[in-house]
Amino acid sequence: MYQMAVLDNGLRVITSAMSHSRSVGVALLVGAGSCYEDQEEAGISHFVEHLCFKGTQRRPTAKEISQDIEGVGGILNASTDKEVTIFWCKVASSHLSIALDVLSDLLLNSRFDASEMEKERHVVLEEINMNLDLPQQRVGMLIDELLWPEQPLGREVIGTKETVSSIDRGQILSYVARRYAPSNTVVCIAGHVEHEQAVSQIKPLLGDWSVTEVSTDYMSGDWQREARLRAEFKDGEQAHLCLGVRGFSRFHPQRFVLGLLNTVLGGGMSSRLFTEIRERRGLAYDIHSYVEHFLGSGSFVTYAGVDPSKVEIAVEAILQELSKLKQAISPDELTRAKELSKGRLQLRLEDSQNTALWLGGQELLRREILDIDAVISMIDAVTNDDLEQVARELLSSDRLNLAVVGPISAQPSGELLRV
Repeated sequence: MYQMAVLDNGLRVITSAMSHSRSVGVALLVGAGSCYEDQEEAGISHFVEHLCFKGTQRRPTAKEISQDIEGVGGILNASTDKEVTIFWCKVASSHLSIALDVLSDLLLNSRFDASEMEKERHVVLEEINMNLDLPQQRVGMLIDELLWPEQPLGREVIGTKETVSSIDRGQILSYVARRYAPSNTVVCIAGHVEHEQAVSQIKPLLGDWSVTEVSTDYMSGDWQREARLRAEFKDGEQAHLCLGVRGFSRFHPQRFVLGLLNTVLGGGMSSRLFTEIRERRGLAYDIHSYVEHFLGSGSFVTYAGVDPSKVEIAVEAILQELSKLKQAISPDELTRAKELSKGRLQLRLEDSQNTALWLGGQELLRREILDIDAVISMIDAVTNDDLEQVARELLSSDRLNLAVVGPISAQPSGELLRV
């Protein structure tokens, strides 16, 4: 499914040939994210990502950067998460050289101009304001704070107004020097691509990038001993809630079991939550669950938006569905969950950009790539007993965390949190 080369400086280059595709998805993944930040510089990874698009030595303006890609019909963007920053581009395969040139230029030659930095600081502060105004975003922040209190995973990727306002150019340059290194970066190209040709194009662009030692450790402890609850008043028509527990890391042998448990609970319109909370009880329009995996931890979370007067009713109903997961799941339901999970994965990987991100993310964060057939085999091997075992392990009252944001008149009772 893929080929990989490692340059002399440690940069890993992965290609995946997709014969049906006329495009190439290109992703440069850097092991830089909010988990690697000091508390006083929270948000610096995301700020750096923004600033890379504000001008390089060869392309001094944001317009010159974007027009080189848009001028050939391509798409250029980036994102920052807790453990990784991704710069990505999708173009017609004939324009691969342009995509590689622009992305490598952003990575190595960004100017971090002081005046542009001040303008972009205000842009990021407005992004923070936007997130704070969106209760769906805010409740996601709160559940992370509950799951990982006073830990990097519990901090918001974008940072706070206070930290973003105080970050200076010296801190930016120091952070880039610490985290942006060839050994901490993966280049992945998927689509209509030939491996040796791609490597030969990348070598002159990134082969001379100087080697730097990078730490990949950060604190992530699990010392929860009792249920946690946090409610925040915000005017609006709905109350938004997240009910979550700690989950499994990227390396945990039961992570695919948890993925199927999540599918049974809240994955899709035939899931238990959708059927019970929305279809039968009419309590929510948006009701779903999700799983996240990190290097040393993870989460299993249910989200719902409900009438403020029905928060406790909705929480009780969700807890009932969580409790039922500890009981036997029928063979038919497990089969449907497996087929949904496998089908969604296969559909996603028909796209060249998704394939580049999937392969590159595995190599950067796990240093091991499972191809699609290996993942499908692991999904197929999950049994009903596996699901019941994981549900009993994770879903206990002392591990529950509830975050609520909305126009609530009183904090929900902690006595609710029993599963």
